[in-house]
Amino acid sequence: MAGSPAPCSVELLHAGHDREGFSCGVPALDQYLRTQASQDARKRVTVVFVLTPDGKTVAGYYTLSQHSLELTALPAETAKRLPKYPHVPATLLGRLAVSLAFRGHGYGHALMMDALRRSLAGSRSIASSLVLVDAKDDAAATFYAKHGFTTLRGIPSRLFLPMATVAKLVEQG
Repeated sequence: MAGSPAPCSVELLHAGHDREGFSCGVPALDQYLRTQASQDARKRVTVVFVLTPDGKTVAGYYTLSQHSLELTALPAETAKRLPKYPHVPATLLGRLAVSLAFRGHGYGHALMMDALRRSLAGSRSIASSLVLVDAKDDAAATFYAKHGFTTLRGIPSRLFLPMATVAKLVEQG
């Protein structure tokens, strides 16, 4: 897509968004937005946020939900900074995708930063020690690693970022 990126806003998924027109090139992420996202949001399994230039077109989306993981899944250096509870409260950035039509303008980074801001804000009301992501492929894992996410022990597709690091990233803009 040539030229300047369209100004976009992030909003909660609603019936007026054109989910059928969204294609990021990953069938599982496209299908989720088209068929499952609204139901998951309605059942409060996840919250779905969309990036849109016009209130209808979906340029990208991400999901957030509460999660927990076993303390032993974290690297020892991270685990030693946390209380020795068996489970650590976390925020799961479950899916993040940008439409092929909107690639190349930093929208993936913008979506991730929006998700991190919301995760940090939420952690002030409902405890969350870190943000987890599930990388769908090597390119996604590389994207998250480039932004400071670290792989969990034994689960190369699941990465995390401590909330203290999230706070620093958000502070930097």
